[in-house]
Amino acid sequence: MASKPGILTEWPWTCLGNFKYLILAPWAIRETYSFIVSSGRLLTRLLNLSKLIERETGMTKLYLTGFCSTWVESISTGGDHLPLWRTDGVILTALLHAGPVEFLYYWLHRALHHHFLYSRYHSHHHSSIVTEPITSVIHPFAEHIAYFALFAIPLLTSVLTGSASIVSFAGYILYIDFMNNMGHCNFELIPKWILSIFPPLKYLMYTPSFHSLHHTQFRTNYSLFMPFYDYIYGTTDKSTDSLYESSLDRKDDAPDVVHLTHLTTPESIYYMRLGFASLASNPQNSTWYLWLLWPVTLWSMMVTWIYGRTFIVERNVFKHLKLQTWAIAKYNIQYYMQRQRESINSLVEDAILEAEEKGIKVLSLGLLNQEEELNGNGELYVRKHPNLKVKLVDGSSLAVAVVLNSIPKGTTQVVFRGNLSKVAYSLALALCQGGIQVNTIREDEYKRLKARLGTEAGKKLVLSKINATKTWIVGDGLSEEEQLRASKGTIFIPFSQFPPKKMRKDCFYNNIPAMLAPKHLQNVDSCENWLPRRVMSAWRIAGILHALENWNVHECGNMIFDIQKIWQASLDHGLEQAILSDPQNLTTNWVESGVCNYTGVYCAPVPDNPSIRIGSDLNHGDITGYLPEELDRLTDLGVFHINSNRFCGTVPKKFKNL
Repeated sequence: MASKPGILTEWPWTCLGNFKYLILAPWAIRETYSFIVSSGRLLTRLLNLSKLIERETGMTKLYLTGFCSTWVESISTGGDHLPLWRTDGVILTALLHAGPVEFLYYWLHRALHHHFLYSRYHSHHHSSIVTEPITSVIHPFAEHIAYFALFAIPLLTSVLTGSASIVSFAGYILYIDFMNNMGHCNFELIPKWILSIFPPLKYLMYTPSFHSLHHTQFRTNYSLFMPFYDYIYGTTDKSTDSLYESSLDRKDDAPDVVHLTHLTTPESIYYMRLGFASLASNPQNSTWYLWLLWPVTLWSMMVTWIYGRTFIVERNVFKHLKLQTWAIAKYNIQYYMQRQRESINSLVEDAILEAEEKGIKVLSLGLLNQEEELNGNGELYVRKHPNLKVKLVDGSSLAVAVVLNSIPKGTTQVVFRGNLSKVAYSLALALCQGGIQVNTIREDEYKRLKARLGTEAGKKLVLSKINATKTWIVGDGLSEEEQLRASKGTIFIPFSQFPPKKMRKDCFYNNIPAMLAPKHLQNVDSCENWLPRRVMSAWRIAGILHALENWNVHECGNMIFDIQKIWQASLDHGLEQAILSDPQNLTTNWVESGVCNYTGVYCAPVPDNPSIRIGSDLNHGDITGYLPEELDRLTDLGVFHINSNRFCGTVPKKFKNL
């Protein structure tokens, strides 16, 4: 929001909330009617301008676009049957943009930086000093009106002169959209060879570094997409060329820790930061409308198949450590194909050697990259490269620690079921040594566990077909039939990397082993697979802890790290046990410090002290987990309604001050 909001700073339909969608109803009805009466032809209207722009980021801008495009269409003579191409129309559009549009925008932009207009309007856009593509459309309503008026000059002129075509309309709109997003992407994308081939291009096309200087220096580089007006009027930043050169020559700082994961399902690409930001900020879920994107999904699968390498998913900072998440362009199903294993192992090995070359301290193996049948929990790479300086971590010890600390206090016996893995064997041993009876329901699993546990620990291992215990420790392979055998109210605590399929509504399902990251984990743009935001899997956290504590050892193969030691280290570095189960997704926005924005938390001023905030109602949320420390930001508490939940741990200490 602008520092001193002026007239038309707010969008007119903001106050309508979700009812703003009704504004588009008249146009939707009109288009539907036109389609129905079009004599059965599929493409009577070759071009509908609103369709071309509906991909604009932000629904509020979409409404304005729809209004303006419908108006343009209504005044177009023969607008329903525009030709595909008209040379004169394309040339006219290009000249009008380079002339009036760029000239008028330059002076409008300079005017918006006058303190009177800047404080009331343009400061809202400049609240983003470090830009990203979404920044390109973050403007007050009045500015959007002005920009639409400018961009309408070439379009309306071509319409009124009868030279409009599909290419001139669509091309101009896509040009504006592409250049606008590119200029705010915060990455230098224009290679040197393009400008070296045609040097005058620097006056006709800006670069991301050119516009980045405008957001950092404020009083330079005002041009829209063509910088020549800045050169004419002397407002070009002196460091424009040097920043462009250095941006291309700059090498990425090598991270300290890398977490190596992979794609899970074809739709998982949409849940990464490079997909849809709105999806990436929420846990992966089966969303029906993604099926409508199957052509894009199929195309992305082909790209990953052709690309066939690792790529960077996310960059984070944890205290003094620089973190990166790399993903292998392979899907879950490919890891179970015998013919794919050699290829996958080669990709994992290449990633490890790349980490070695870059001087990375720790590389943690995520998901199926540490599968025992694939590479022996990573031991294959250590044997093949015995002098590796980068340490490989499979995170098994912390996964065991998280599961052990998720079991309800006072539990004396558990049911143990799931495909046996390194984590499963270590977990069963820790439970038996801790005096908890471990009941297995499959004879083959009982025999394999018995052989690994030894005589003393094996005394606590029991084969039992009928179990009344309500605590189940489960892994991959848990069937629907086995879940139906559990008693009502049973808690399923997974030890696997993939969550079990929830078949019982009268039972409770914890999340996979994971912990809530502290506030000093920075740049968290997306969720890790099916976990809530800022919640990281134990396998990923383990690599970070190894680097923080300077444990200069591999944790892979049959080696299991000290469980109590790594658990204590996680607590010492501010990691907390997270929400373990949230079937209604009430806690997905329980992040950052804005506690009043948490679902279920209601803040209101008290009559005698407007600064006081009160109220929390999570009744019947069916939540399992720990109360976040941020709740102690409430200065007073009138209602704390958390019936029908299964919170555990301690109440935040500062609650005593309420």
